[in-house]
Amino acid sequence: MLPQMLSQQPVSAEQMGLSEREAAARLQREGYNELPALRQRGLLAVVVEVTREPMFILLIGGGLVYVVLGELPEALALLVSVFVIIGITLYQEHRTERALEALRDLSSPRALVIRDGQQRRIAGREVVRGDVLLLSEGDRVPADALVRWAINLTVDESLLTGESISVRKVAVTEDAADLANVATASDKPTMGHPGGDDQPFVYSGTLVVQGRGMAEVLATGPRSEMGKIGRSLQEVQVERTPLQRETGRLVRVLAVWGLLLCAVLVVGYGLLRGQWLEGVLAGIALAMSVLPEEFPVVLTVFLALGAWRIAQKRVLTRRVPAVETIGAATVLCVDKTGTLTQNRMSVRRLFAGEHDYDLGQDVNPKAPTKAPTGPPTDRAASPVVGDLAHYALLASQTDPFDPMEKAIVDFAQAQPVAPSRARDERALIREYPLTPGLLAVTRVWRSPEDPEGAAGNNGADSANGYIVAAKGAPEAIAHLCHLDAAEHAKFMEHVAVMVEDGLRVLGVAQVRQLSPVLPESPEGFAFEVVGLLGFADPIRPEVPTALQECYSAGIRVIMITGDFPGTAQSIARQIGLRNPEQVITGPELDAMDAATLRSQLETVNVFARVVPAQKLRLVEALKARGEVVAMTGDGVNDAPALKAAHIGIAMGGRGTDVAREAAALVLLDDDFSSIVRAVRMGRRIFDNLRKAMSYVLAIHVPIAGMALLPVLFGWPLVLLPVQIVFLELIIDPASSIVFEAEPEEADVMRLPPRDPRIPLFTRAIVGLSLAQGASIFAIVFAVFRVSLTLGAADTEARALAFSTLVVANLALVLAERSRTRTILASWRIPNAAVWWVVGGALSLLAAALYIPGVRDLFGFAVLHPADLLICLAAGMASILWFEVIKALGKCTRP
Repeated sequence: MLPQMLSQQPVSAEQMGLSEREAAARLQREGYNELPALRQRGLLAVVVEVTREPMFILLIGGGLVYVVLGELPEALALLVSVFVIIGITLYQEHRTERALEALRDLSSPRALVIRDGQQRRIAGREVVRGDVLLLSEGDRVPADALVRWAINLTVDESLLTGESISVRKVAVTEDAADLANVATASDKPTMGHPGGDDQPFVYSGTLVVQGRGMAEVLATGPRSEMGKIGRSLQEVQVERTPLQRETGRLVRVLAVWGLLLCAVLVVGYGLLRGQWLEGVLAGIALAMSVLPEEFPVVLTVFLALGAWRIAQKRVLTRRVPAVETIGAATVLCVDKTGTLTQNRMSVRRLFAGEHDYDLGQDVNPKAPTKAPTGPPTDRAASPVVGDLAHYALLASQTDPFDPMEKAIVDFAQAQPVAPSRARDERALIREYPLTPGLLAVTRVWRSPEDPEGAAGNNGADSANGYIVAAKGAPEAIAHLCHLDAAEHAKFMEHVAVMVEDGLRVLGVAQVRQLSPVLPESPEGFAFEVVGLLGFADPIRPEVPTALQECYSAGIRVIMITGDFPGTAQSIARQIGLRNPEQVITGPELDAMDAATLRSQLETVNVFARVVPAQKLRLVEALKARGEVVAMTGDGVNDAPALKAAHIGIAMGGRGTDVAREAAALVLLDDDFSSIVRAVRMGRRIFDNLRKAMSYVLAIHVPIAGMALLPVLFGWPLVLLPVQIVFLELIIDPASSIVFEAEPEEADVMRLPPRDPRIPLFTRAIVGLSLAQGASIFAIVFAVFRVSLTLGAADTEARALAFSTLVVANLALVLAERSRTRTILASWRIPNAAVWWVVGGALSLLAAALYIPGVRDLFGFAVLHPADLLICLAAGMASILWFEVIKALGKCTRP
């Protein structure tokens, strides 16, 4: 049977809907009603990408050489390390994509359609062109459609337009019949654009906030307005972060040098000693020692663990490098609706009984001469305020979904005598809906009795008594009340004050009558003005504090919104945005050339009436100025700018699929303060990442030196691939975990953003790292050479040198935890990972020294307690000078 909502309208054949057979055929031909997901990397692609790294090629080469030599344990140790790293990479890739797929499911709507004359609830992705949709309050529109029938249909299109004010929809008129016929017959229909009242089109992803309607689907999936914006994202290129580019460049340079030295050493070893396979192993060991393969590994570990840590704070990472980049953000471009504000209206001001009332903080404190003030009496107890709430409530839906009507309900319930009970005791007789000619809703109520004695001057509100309440645009209310010129001017003066303060204004009127005969139009009633309601979209309470944290961290905040300039300025003042008086609108932006825009961007922080293409232009202009741009948003219209920004931040609860796909980060709780936490985490990550990279560079100096010098002097080899794997796959990655877990420095959010043009490895950092590495190398080399001079066996000298290197390595980890605190001072800073790494490394070293099979694999001899004390003292002495510099305050943060 047809739904009850169509009972007031003759049903045509096309309103019977598609047949199931025809719908299935169209679904097969045109595809599902969904946006195409970004192409994901397959398992094979990830494996190929990982194994192309130079270090992995060296590990495989070394393993094959060991196989040829018949030393299978050594070969197995090298080859297993390759698969361990591949497995870690695959796991991280799978976990990220699975989380994103789960997030996409959050916004999958359901749809009520008519098929074969029956209404059916189906998945939104199964809607096809030609389906008849039944729309009511609270429904998410699943596809672009033409409205065929409507009663007071109002839709929130803020996801497409950025404006929080809902728009009216009307049924298609006879004059538009040709347009409808052409549109429904075309695979690519031409529709109107979102925004503006009294259009016969509804759009995918928008929300029905009031009324009912029936619409015929014109476009689905990528052919919808949302899909068109989604397709435009393919034209925006995602940039690699500066850190990624710098690390990749450094690894490539060192890889070339490592391979060249490897070739020279292999040839020299083979010619001088005649042992070519051992020469290959020595060359591979040297190449592995020179190549800092830990750089990409450490970068991956830091960003992966950073993404996990941020996820604990309800921020999902869409693109892992953004975890670090967010800490370098210099500009944060913020969408107003749903980001700074709650996208929920509230009554802020009102006019009643010849008085203006301010129900909260002044919206425009900069204009005290115009800001209304109430009488000295308690406004909550004022009868005229109660009357305004009473009649506004009577003119609203009983169970509203529209944000403004919800605000009226909240306002009414806050009165000392809540008028909702009085409304519940009355019966709704008739409703006059909004029309293009009269932008007001009128509702007629009847009550069997009037316990409040509110009959007014028309006598008792008996069984034949009626209360008529109207609300709508102030001009419409003034028209219904037949105000004379003076009354009209005074009335509109109050309206103008509210409008200038960025408020949405509704007028309220009422009349009582005894006659049961109702006019055909609300204009037939003799209405009287009750008052005005001024609505504001309240800001999120956490925004002002979060904004001040951004300023203290040196981050500039810019508001970019599709709303009116007055509204944007009002919100800017409430949240404490700097320089809110200067505003540039979308039309003004279009008139600017690139140079003018760059000049204006130096001071202007508020952009209003901005369309999607202009948001993208603003982001690109800020990037051209050298800014590191973070962009927040939730709507489809934000998606191109989200993808173009260095860090796109989408709202997960309210945001669209397109915005989430385009963003690098997703705020799962839509909490603006989460952005500040993400910035703090990003700065901590980079700070600690620089410590870890500096450590890796330093420790490679003694490793490379001990791999090369014994070969040049014809001494026994100290480091073979197995020993280097021990250092790189256990100590180095584990030590990186120590730095990643290190708490942030106390002043991390009181420093300006780092300059992205300054490289990770500055001259000062490289110089200090090389000095640290040289001191460790000198100590380890001295231990090795002295032990040989004193007649120690090759295995004993190797064990002494390697043990000293391990101790020095751990001492360097402890020293690098801070460039300003000594090891003893850092002792009080909790970091459980330190003790796991130190204990684990020493345990593995003990196994390599005292378990026979493992000891033979490494070519070590058993060390005595006196030998261990020598290694411990020598290793700690290698970084003593660095601790002295820190204690004297001569060392600064990297």
